[in-house]
Amino acid sequence: MTASFLLSLFLWAFPSSPPPGEEPLPNIIFFLADDLGYGEVGAYGQQKIETPNMDALAKNGMLFTQHYSGAPVCAPARCVFLTGKHLGHAYIRGNDEMPERGDVWDYEKACLDPNLEGQRPLPAGTVTIGSLLKEAGYTTGLFGKWGLGGPETEGIPNLQGFDYFYGYNCQRQAHNLYPVHLWENGEKDTLDNELVPSGAKLDPLADPRDETSYTLFRQKEYAPEKIHEKALAFLEENKDRPFFMFYASPLPHLPLQAPKESVDRYRAAFGEEEPYTGNRGYFPNRYPRATYAAMISYLDQQLGELIATLQELGIYENTIILFSSDNGPTYTGGVDFNYFKSSGPFSNGYGRTKGFVYEGGIRVPMVASWPGHIQAGTTSDHISAFYDLMPTFCDIARIEAPQETDGISFLPALLGQPQREHDFLFWDFPEYGGQQAVRMGRWKAVRKNIKDGNLELELYDLDADPLEEKDMALRYSKVVQKIEKIMKQEHTPPAVEAFKMSALGDE
Repeated sequence: MTASFLLSLFLWAFPSSPPPGEEPLPNIIFFLADDLGYGEVGAYGQQKIETPNMDALAKNGMLFTQHYSGAPVCAPARCVFLTGKHLGHAYIRGNDEMPERGDVWDYEKACLDPNLEGQRPLPAGTVTIGSLLKEAGYTTGLFGKWGLGGPETEGIPNLQGFDYFYGYNCQRQAHNLYPVHLWENGEKDTLDNELVPSGAKLDPLADPRDETSYTLFRQKEYAPEKIHEKALAFLEENKDRPFFMFYASPLPHLPLQAPKESVDRYRAAFGEEEPYTGNRGYFPNRYPRATYAAMISYLDQQLGELIATLQELGIYENTIILFSSDNGPTYTGGVDFNYFKSSGPFSNGYGRTKGFVYEGGIRVPMVASWPGHIQAGTTSDHISAFYDLMPTFCDIARIEAPQETDGISFLPALLGQPQREHDFLFWDFPEYGGQQAVRMGRWKAVRKNIKDGNLELELYDLDADPLEEKDMALRYSKVVQKIEKIMKQEHTPPAVEAFKMSALGDE
């Protein structure tokens, strides 16, 4: 039994009390949706999907209008959040499935062989928000989707700063919301579901308009429900000590799967619709619009239950809650992004949302609530990003943030005080052709198709052109030159071969 494991047991067994005369450390909850678009929350303009608890959180706290994810896809966004480093410095810069291990995309094989599960691991000794807050006296828990190191690697949550973990280790396994197993710390938790490979199709003889044809894709144990139960239990078990909860929900990431009663409510509202028969590895669905809306409302319901539990336990007043999304909305798998206006005021669809560094791919909703500290019903246009969360949480926990962070604490903005601003935000993303982006005040520059040798910039004035349709690069050459210097300065050669871009000088 290791010394660190014994320490974890001690922290769980005995409450942590502040010194006499000092206020108790506030609890910190980061509730992260998966692929939730900027325009898919009522407080951000959504009209068709009901999100009363997200909206109430905004009404009782602060809504950010210019907050950005660390990356346009899952794993690197989580890495940026956890390490406080932007993509030009982060270790994980893309979704790396490490196919050299074997047939990692065979769902059944990966269910049986943990060596095929998971993505490229964070290195041992990585300084994460979890490890920093744990050292500061917090009990740390992660619930939901991980994606930063397979079950048999140094990248598992319990070796990266989290006392407790329950959920999906692997992003590919999360392509089924009725999986055969989840992970509780380092052990599999077997669920009472049939193994259905990701991408399974309807029976060729089945009637796609008959709801019973889709029975295979809705089974007994719904992973988001199982994860939520564990999260609520964590609150109960740690109500007498400071805790940090990273609630990394798998919703509303595809596939389209939700409990029947949740879907039926939207079926009545939306009326008859065409079935989605499946493609690109995602399950078919009889009522795709109703199911997608139900997934977001189910997520909203869980946020509400989390807040109600905090109130019942008497710890709501001493808990700061931040709600956001890991990147922009998806463009495939049966999701009707135009019907829902998923990107809100930004461009929609493939090439502009998830996977891309345009606003629809990286501008995300972010709401913060902290009774007695954050003024209710306020809106902030402070320009911030995921890598600001590390120094912000360190400030809240009254500890020093690592010097290596690229972030700036936005605790002053939360408290209504003068706030230091970024000179720029930076993204360096090797996937989808290779991309870079810089946000500098009103200006947004995008460089794409880097792996094809392209180094030309597109330049947009976001104040006048939030859709990023009018390229101003030729007109504002000095701005372009300044941003080119930033891109060169902030890009460091990645340690991982899969993330290198030769046009940027990576060798």
